[in-house]
Amino acid sequence: MKILGIETSCDETAAAIVQDGRTILSNVINSQIDIHKIYGGVVPEVAARSHIEVINPVINQALTDAHLTWDDIDAIAATYAPGLVGSLLIGTLAARTLAILKNKPLYPIHHIQAHVYANFLNEKTPEFPILALIVSGGHSQLMLFKSHTDYEILGQTCDDAVGEAFDKVAKIIGLPYPGGPSIAETAKQGDPNTYKLPKAKVSGKYDFSFSGLKTAVLRAVQREVGVDITFPSNDLAGLLNDTQRANFAASFQKIAVETLIDKTQQAFQDYSPKSVVIAGGVAANSELRRMLSERLQIDISYPQIELCTDNAAMVACLGYYQSQNEQPTDPFNIEVLPSLSLK
Repeated sequence: MKILGIETSCDETAAAIVQDGRTILSNVINSQIDIHKIYGGVVPEVAARSHIEVINPVINQALTDAHLTWDDIDAIAATYAPGLVGSLLIGTLAARTLAILKNKPLYPIHHIQAHVYANFLNEKTPEFPILALIVSGGHSQLMLFKSHTDYEILGQTCDDAVGEAFDKVAKIIGLPYPGGPSIAETAKQGDPNTYKLPKAKVSGKYDFSFSGLKTAVLRAVQREVGVDITFPSNDLAGLLNDTQRANFAASFQKIAVETLIDKTQQAFQDYSPKSVVIAGGVAANSELRRMLSERLQIDISYPQIELCTDNAAMVACLGYYQSQNEQPTDPFNIEVLPSLSLK
């Protein structure tokens, strides 16, 4: 069964074709990073306009790369939640229109769940029950999947997502957007024990918090360069030297990663899953991968690097499993839900 996936939840316009939920036949991603880099983050209106410009060429390229025609496509899967409303609208409208014109079944996909299914595109498929750590710019959650249709959120962030915290700290210390890769690379030259940063204490057993850590970095930078809290935060980076910047990157990354690992380890001990997977953009962080494998002492499933960030292969993969368990949705009835929780 060949599924065309469409993903436009934020600032990547993506289309992919996956066969039987396992084999990627094509995977096209048009990234807007260069567009939004000058703003230091994603501008929703700009993102939506960019999706409009490239959505059709991206879909056509996915078909071309797979050497397929519309006659070969069995169904369409498209992200409808959560995300930026303007971005979601472009992808779902394209999917709805194509489902009607080409007479194809349509499956609406939850973006966060799709990130987990990037792990099903690995050579070894995760076994249920699966403990999933989902970490990205907009989401930080611990979930337990008992089957394809039975899952629950164990814990989540109380404030900032970890990826958002990476972006904000990168801006404070003068590293380019997106912050995750910038901090990870800079941290390699730093000492993670230079600055003592706090781990947040939250009431939920498996919940996270990163807002306080971000503020702690800000205050530590202010102390390091000898200014008070009234000094403009946008000007702090210019007062740091390369050694200080690397040490701040390493110190922040250490505490952020340990926060994620502490809660994942607790859930692993409590639920004894057969598999542990990491999903989302922050899953590409090598320090997170290393420390989690070291702490749990088991094989951890990680998506391929190109499948960690937003892509349509994960959407098509989940679409396949939904097609095995659910009826398709009437394309005239799909609405985008920008803030929809997974459960």
